[in-house]
Amino acid sequence: MTDRGTGGGTALDTAPTHGAPGPVPAAGAMAARAVGLRKVFGTTVAVDGIDLDVPAGSVFGMLGPNGSGKTTLIRMLLGLTRPSGGTAELLGRPVPDGLSATLPDVGALVEGPGFHPFLSGRENLRRVAMTEPRLGRSEIAAAVETALERVGLAGAAGRRFRGYSLGMKQRLGLASALLVPRRLVVLDEPTNGLDPSGTREVRRIVGELRAGGATVLLSSHLLAEVEAICTHVAVLQAGSLVVSGELSTLLDAGAGGLEITVDDTGAAVEALRAAGATAFTEAPGTVVADGGPPAPRLLAALVHAGIDVFEVHRRRPHLEELFTRLTEDRNDRDGESA
Repeated sequence: MTDRGTGGGTALDTAPTHGAPGPVPAAGAMAARAVGLRKVFGTTVAVDGIDLDVPAGSVFGMLGPNGSGKTTLIRMLLGLTRPSGGTAELLGRPVPDGLSATLPDVGALVEGPGFHPFLSGRENLRRVAMTEPRLGRSEIAAAVETALERVGLAGAAGRRFRGYSLGMKQRLGLASALLVPRRLVVLDEPTNGLDPSGTREVRRIVGELRAGGATVLLSSHLLAEVEAICTHVAVLQAGSLVVSGELSTLLDAGAGGLEITVDDTGAAVEALRAAGATAFTEAPGTVVADGGPPAPRLLAALVHAGIDVFEVHRRRPHLEELFTRLTEDRNDRDGESA
């Protein structure tokens, strides 16, 4: 496990055989676990006693603003930073004692890629591949080319790393984590510097990893991307865990009211308010009715008013709404206790 090159990024130098990853995890197995994990830098508490479970086979998104402790927590889970307190497990083994057995099944890109600036992308990746203990020398060339193709860098593989854009550097770092199959892939801000096309490619790769049985743990501040690809999320703020769990469950818990598609939103709002509901227009052709009478009575009121109803479903907030509400609630509680 080393920092590669001069870019300051961290990647793990070990990988499994150039074939299938480890066995499919048993139901309820955890790919990573933190218990009371804490990290203090001088007088700054970067991570404050976090308990966290990352289910095996999940795509787990770690959310939070800059300085929330995401990267520090990831580094402690990977054994790159020694915690000030608490314990961590990776693929069922303790950190750091079990890392020698665990890290061959882990690929990671943490704090951006770091490579030799005067070497080409292909040469840099070959150097990484040569450190893979479970990748035979006869397999290196093919593994490198496959990884470059997978992240869309085959055409630029001969260019020097120092001439790469930020997005290209990020792609090469991702390729280094994908040289061979992994049971766990950890990605710290994987779409940083990528254009929309590159972001879609990362989404595709994450989907392939999960379909192959791997667990993906990623941190991001792009809430829409997390909502699109993650099965579980954890929200961090100021070094503390605000909430964690299955994404669909968290969003359902924040659901409220009915979202109704109608032909006349103005008339629908009037009819719903007259029936005793809080109603407003959310988008062209869509109204939201919250509170008041039960759904059948609200729909009956619309039909009685001669309004065509095309679709009705329980309103479910987007991740951005959930994130905003959770962090604002946390700020309010912190302000009251100050």
